[in-house]
Order: sequence, then structure tokens, then C-alpha cells
Amino acid sequence: MARAALESRIAEVAGARVIRLSPLSGGCVGDVFRVDLASGVRVVVKAGSGGSRLDLEGDMLRALERTGLPVPKVVFAADDLLVMDYVETSGGLTESAEAHAAELLARLHGNTAPTFGYDGDTLIDGLLQPNGREANWRAFFRDRRLLYMATEAHRAGRLPARIVGRIEKLASRLGQWIADPSRPALIHGDAWGGNILCRRGRVAAFIDPAIYYADPEIELAFGTLFGTFGPAFFRRYGELRPLRPGFFEARRDLYNLYPLLVHVRLFGGSYVGDVERTLTRFGA
Repeated sequence: MARAALESRIAEVAGARVIRLSPLSGGCVGDVFRVDLASGVRVVVKAGSGGSRLDLEGDMLRALERTGLPVPKVVFAADDLLVMDYVETSGGLTESAEAHAAELLARLHGNTAPTFGYDGDTLIDGLLQPNGREANWRAFFRDRRLLYMATEAHRAGRLPARIVGRIEKLASRLGQWIADPSRPALIHGDAWGGNILCRRGRVAAFIDPAIYYADPEIELAFGTLFGTFGPAFFRRYGELRPLRPGFFEARRDLYNLYPLLVHVRLFGGSYVGDVERTLTRFGA
């Protein structure tokens, strides 16, 4: 969208003239801007093309807001435009912010449903996340996460067929390590450091969700993949929601196959080797 057209559209939906439009980093789906309005309000805008499904991101943010999780308030959401309140930040994920994140995610994970999945597909980094409801967690994780994303990565030319075969072999044996949790839990779905905004040692907001009802351990596992969460997080989370035995020993790495496959689908490269190492570890 041309700059003048974008400013006009923002003014229309926000009810005030655009004074300043400043690019921000991030945004797998579209361009991201900090926008100062003549009303004195500051917002963040994501602008995409047709088919960007930014309205779905808005729906996910609203769903999380209803649980009490701090997220930017959605001002306007359409397929190609998302306008949100601007969140002031200062500093990163300190130990105190990690402990606060643990409290917030533990509370989020207390939101449950009868089955795994969600009432509609969601997105992760712009990729479709199929969420057909399923009573069995292993079946959901196998079919709608591992096998689905492996197939998508292969179709994109980023994952060789031989590795897809190894993933299918592992997927047939998940019952050796994974059991159904007591209840499906609502997860943010993409809670890594870049999606957690902090202010003065606390979490100010979570952004870019990829929500569905899951084993909450898949959220915790992803928090370790890129070093987002450390001992301070897990100490506090464990006080509120004790981890089942075997998480760090096995399930963490099994669950992290899914975000690794997402990264293979998006980027290929070294992530393919990371997938292979996990498969080798579990004898696939």
C-alpha cells in the first residue's frame, strides 16, 4: 500500500490525522509502523496485502485480552490492516520479567476446553495452523502439527522427502514419550523473546499470538528453544503449575520439533540439521 493511501486509511479508522509514520522492526506478514496521530494518541499499525489475514491476528489478540493476558488493545482489524494501541517498553526479559511471564502464562494455561485445537484455524508467522478439534493430544500433535508442517516444508522445497519419512516414523511412536495432559490449555503459541514486550522488569504485553488449546508444555518447550526463558521462569512457573516428570529429559525436544519445522518451512538452512539431530536422538 502506498504511503499516502496508508496514512489516509489509518486516519479513517483511527479518527485522527496521521502526524508521523515510523517503521518498526518485525512483521512476517506485513510492514509494521509506529504512528503518531493528531489526537495525541500513538498506535502501532501492521499493513499487509489482500490475504494477509491480519483480522485473524486481531481476533487472537482479543481472545487473549479476554483471559486477562496483557496484549495490545485492538483498535481496528481487517484482512490487510491491523491497528493496535502502542505499548511503551523499557528493557528486556530480566529475571523479574521472566518470573512475571511465568505467572501470566500459568494463569493463561488455566483456561481450558473440552478438546484440543480451536474453533477455527490460526496463523503462526503467517503460516496456516490447522486446528480441527481433537480429543486426543497425541493425535492432534502428530497430524496437525508435526506431519502437517513437515509436509508444508517439503512442498516448499525446504525439507527432503527422506526427512519427512523419518518424521513419520517418529510420529508413529509418540506414545512412548507423550501422554494426554489433564486438560487442554489455551496457549499463546509463539511466546519467544521478540514477542514479549517488557517495561521496568515486568511484562508489558505479549504480541503476535498463534493460539490454540494444547498441552501447555509445548509453550514451555518453545520458551527454551531460543533461550527466551531460563531458571527464573521455570522456578516460578513450577511453583504455580508443577511440571510432570520427563519434560526436560524428552518432551521438551519432541515438542520443539514443531517450531523447528515452522522455521524450516520459512527459512530452510540450518534448521533442517536441527530437525535431523532431534530425530536421531529419538531413534527415527
